[in-house]
Amino acid sequence: MGGFTPHRPDGRSAAFFDVDNTLMRGAAIYHLARGLAARDLVTTRDLMRFAWGQLLFRASGTERRESIQAAREAALGFVAGHTAENLQAICAEIYDETMADRVWEETLSLVRRHQNAGDPVWLVTATPVELADVIRERLGLAGALGTIAERDHGVYTGRLVGDLLHGQAKAHAVVRLADTEDFDLSRCTAYSDSSNDLPLLRSVGYPNAVNPDRALRRHATRLGWPVHEFRTTRTALRTVVPAAVLGVAAGAAAQAWRARGGQGH
Repeated sequence: MGGFTPHRPDGRSAAFFDVDNTLMRGAAIYHLARGLAARDLVTTRDLMRFAWGQLLFRASGTERRESIQAAREAALGFVAGHTAENLQAICAEIYDETMADRVWEETLSLVRRHQNAGDPVWLVTATPVELADVIRERLGLAGALGTIAERDHGVYTGRLVGDLLHGQAKAHAVVRLADTEDFDLSRCTAYSDSSNDLPLLRSVGYPNAVNPDRALRRHATRLGWPVHEFRTTRTALRTVVPAAVLGVAAGAAAQAWRARGGQGH
């Protein structure tokens, strides 16, 4: 399997994995929102606002400021008012119920190869850090970097601490982590499906494209980066994801609406 470079373990190399469509099929934050809706813990309005924010986020390959800002505001707004302790427990339940069987076995094999070689494996994702940490714990990984929600006396405010961990922010976070952990980024490996993660991929010595979108596939092919394709059909390319994200989230919102007897909140 390409993309793996054997080395003598000395603690200075690491592997960084994106989550959505890289480690697992689909968007982790959507499954979190759906799980909260199923538990009647978010309103229909919250879920639709989240769906719209995710549509803008997925469609914004050009990193337009207004689109990223809209996604930033919607990304964690739907958890406002929930306690950190409660959300952490729910994240674990949702992962076990709806996400564990979505992990790509092939990507997990890459993870295990790095671990067997002595590399610490970190998740680097726009997913809320609470959910990223559950995935980390379930898969036995070294650590997780994710989007951080602001808390006030243990209750989420609906605002973020710093930036959505997306695009350039991922690369900055990995550089800071490397400085703290004494990783040599020229000896590190990164895996992602999205051209939005090019700053992260360029920051390491061994970038890899996994189930890549069209732009990342072109870039990886031009530069000779390893490309891992684990999907059974090419129809899952990113060109159709924005509509799918909105449609699925809207369906979940409609289901939640019906469950409440058509009552608004």
